[in-house]
Amino acid sequence: MTVNERQVQVSAGDVQLEGFLSLVEGADMLVLFAHGSGSSRHSPRNRHVAEQLHAQGLSTLLFDLLTSAEERIDRVDSSLRFDIPLLAQRVVDATDWALSQPETRPLGIGYFGSSTGAAAALVAAAQRPAVVRAVVSRGGRPDLAGDSLAQVEAPTLLIVGELDVQVLALNRQAQAQMQASVKSPKTKVAIVEGASHLFEEPGTLDRAADLAARWFAHYGASQG
Repeated sequence: MTVNERQVQVSAGDVQLEGFLSLVEGADMLVLFAHGSGSSRHSPRNRHVAEQLHAQGLSTLLFDLLTSAEERIDRVDSSLRFDIPLLAQRVVDATDWALSQPETRPLGIGYFGSSTGAAAALVAAAQRPAVVRAVVSRGGRPDLAGDSLAQVEAPTLLIVGELDVQVLALNRQAQAQMQASVKSPKTKVAIVEGASHLFEEPGTLDRAADLAARWFAHYGASQG
């Protein structure tokens, strides 16, 4: 499997966001990562998941949702990491950027979100229903997407650790809202046994990554 990775700058309104674009030869889908609270494109967990997606023939874009200046502000008061409208707009902007680039324009779009980034990904998916093929959340807070949950049309997989009891309950509530929508998206909660919120237990992150890869491969191919 040939993977070509390079650093990119993603245009988002009047700012530029730093990212890593990894293109897999023969891929027909690009998965955009919306990282969680206080994280970045350098997240070891997200990079590990991305590598597993590459092995399954999926290209990825890992990018910072905040600029370096915004990150400095967020480290002080944690205000921006919970600004879901701002983060969602950044995901939408990154999607539009990918669709404007010659090498990624032909690819279908998927979203992989974690923590608050999952809410941002779902809000963005609701705003780009004709573009987004599938969404996966890992240890995410989809409940923070609010009314946008009912507007998501992309098949959505909510992966939660068995030991992450509170977040699991919030994911089930979000799933119920999505399934009650007239748009009736395919929505599933997948529980990883023995995993806590960050999937730090041996083998648990690999299981989550495998679930994500299978979901993207199935729904990306079915709509391609």
